[in-house]
Amino acid sequence: MSTQAATAPRSLPTESSGTGKALGLGLAGIAITAGGLLIPGNAHAVALAWLVGVSFWTAVTIGMLLLTMIHHIFDASWSVVIRRQWEHALSAFPWLALLFLPLLAASWFGPRDLVWPWMNLSHELHGHGTVGTDILYAKKSSFLNINMFTGATILFFAIWTWLSARLRKASFSQDKDGDIKWTTMNRKTSAFGIPLAALSLTFAAIFWIKSLEYHWFSTMYGVWFFANCVRGALCLSVLIMLWLYSRGDYKGILNTNHLHSIGQLMLAFTVFWAYVTFSQYFLIWNANVPEETFWYNLRELNADGTPNQWKYVGIVIILFGHFVVPFLYLLSYNNKIVHAKIKRVAIWVPCIILFDLCYNILPALKNEQGDPQPLFSLNLLWTITAVKPSPC
Repeated sequence: MSTQAATAPRSLPTESSGTGKALGLGLAGIAITAGGLLIPGNAHAVALAWLVGVSFWTAVTIGMLLLTMIHHIFDASWSVVIRRQWEHALSAFPWLALLFLPLLAASWFGPRDLVWPWMNLSHELHGHGTVGTDILYAKKSSFLNINMFTGATILFFAIWTWLSARLRKASFSQDKDGDIKWTTMNRKTSAFGIPLAALSLTFAAIFWIKSLEYHWFSTMYGVWFFANCVRGALCLSVLIMLWLYSRGDYKGILNTNHLHSIGQLMLAFTVFWAYVTFSQYFLIWNANVPEETFWYNLRELNADGTPNQWKYVGIVIILFGHFVVPFLYLLSYNNKIVHAKIKRVAIWVPCIILFDLCYNILPALKNEQGDPQPLFSLNLLWTITAVKPSPC
């Protein structure tokens, strides 16, 4: 039945060597990223890079949480083979909270504006005086303050960890006694958990990412983040399934229907992401309100009117990387069921999601003229190494 996790026909091989390598890469990534702090005046770049890394893995894990709950609500069959792996990944939330802790600590005990400029009322805004004298901040100050930010962040991780713990407890307990009550518990958890997860991921995206440019306003931002959460989770799920199949654990379990179903969802969320992103851009372009259009202007033109690097990064991400390439690729039935072919798009999309997060976060790093620093620079190294210490 679909509520039972699929089990391999034999005991799993030990992967201590692989785990050791992954841990080594993660520690090396942390060390290299921390090494960036030794460069004078580089703390802001390192902090934003760390925010990209934590946001990326948090998004993927939230996506797995949502997919697990959707599985229980719809009693799906295709997701049985990957549900246990999702449940294992959900144990990463406490570690993700620990990885977010340096950003909170830096905001409390270091320069208040190291990451989020509105935390320091004396922060100089290009052409707008200081944060403390900014009328737009005054109207948002009850929401954008360090106490609210800290409390909200703790609440977000508490919600995700609590929901995950309930889902894991019921699933693992059912493995032991087979009692149907655990299925009922997971369905109840999913029924109220999906709205909780949806609200918390929306506010997390607003607090952590959108507030970097707090003048900006968008009603689509939470949905954009949600689309990336699920797309990243689906792609990582494919890679896990193919890896388990290649080492023999999924032989006789993984079939064409499983891959075709997940491939269809990947295609659906590709279209959904494109719809959300286009709607956001079109609404802002059509309204032509300065508090909204500046966000895109910053990612296209420098203060002197010359195009900056982010303009071309955005074109590649939005037009080709996130939509055209995966959309056309996933239209093919064979590309969804042939292992080698679906693996390509399962690697491609998370890489583009990472660049999408860079596109949303890293332009907050500006030079003296108020122009965003380019993506392809030494700052990209800190971003790549910050993504390395994955708890997943």
